[in-house]
Amino acid sequence: MAFEFGLFQEFPRYPAQTDADAFAQSFAQADAAERWGLDAVWLAELHFAPERSVASAPLVLASAMAARTRRVKIGIAVQVLPLCHPLRLAEEVATLDLISEGRLILGVGRSGIPRSYEAYGVPYGESRERFAEVLEILQRSWSHERFSHTGTFYKFSDVAVVPRPLPDLRARLRVAATSPDTYAAIGAMGLPIFVAVRLGTIEELGPLIEAYRAAFRAAGHAGQGEVYLRVPIYVGDTAAAARADPEDSILQFYRALGQQLERSARPGAADDLVPGRAARQGDRRDAGHGREAACRADPRARSYRRTRRDQLRRPACQRQGHAFAAADVRAGGAAFPLTGRVTHPCGMTGNNR
Repeated sequence: MAFEFGLFQEFPRYPAQTDADAFAQSFAQADAAERWGLDAVWLAELHFAPERSVASAPLVLASAMAARTRRVKIGIAVQVLPLCHPLRLAEEVATLDLISEGRLILGVGRSGIPRSYEAYGVPYGESRERFAEVLEILQRSWSHERFSHTGTFYKFSDVAVVPRPLPDLRARLRVAATSPDTYAAIGAMGLPIFVAVRLGTIEELGPLIEAYRAAFRAAGHAGQGEVYLRVPIYVGDTAAAARADPEDSILQFYRALGQQLERSARPGAADDLVPGRAARQGDRRDAGHGREAACRADPRARSYRRTRRDQLRRPACQRQGHAFAAADVRAGGAAFPLTGRVTHPCGMTGNNR
């Protein structure tokens, strides 16, 4: 097993801070990660949520970090593919890969915040198909000097994307999985999977990981696939300190996340998440349930409430929301990191599911 420890950064802007203050603080933390020997700095992509983050352009932030560091790996967690033009994204990712001299780890996903799609004028109901098409184009740009494409959303002929990334970039690709059906879909593509335990538990991942690996094998790919899990931890001198020190920060994080989910659970937004839900929920909304009905119907909102409740009930060693450090474990070609604080014996124990 191999562990990686790093920082996961959302570039938060706290009360009384300016945007410039938020940038200076997060860059200082990245500089510290380089000095202290941490393995990676991971960057989120978040839009239109000033109460939570100013990290709306992670590739730009990653380029700045690459220019001011020499050793630490720089991960994107995750680039929201349906909101990107694939050719422009391919150019920028390749540029970043060369600037970082191969330290880039590219996590890609769809995001679960429909309001970002709405603001960009992209229907969230198209997110799955757009994601697949952008990902296909991105990979073709890495493997072909010139190529053409005719798809549902994009069409172009005989394009040559420059610059070209380093040859091993595809091996540094991670595809985020959040909904059950995406695990098998990514496994069939033969790509590494990237998961987090933000709105659930480690135990709930077992069947999903098995579905990914079964689809990986059924598609004829060698091995069983690679699973990368980001586990937030907080290291304290004592159990009491480990619980008390990050409490304000983690509760603020879940409050901001909850606000985003509630805003996305407006009438109609939740319907985009599950095909056919609009027809089933229409009568309820017309009867005056509106926002509340959509919020109850949105499984992400329910999961957020349950997770926040459980976070407060669990002992410090089991609370998975103490952000700032991440662990990654790989075993036998399939990575599966583990849960807990490194200061408690229930923490980093080898259990590769």
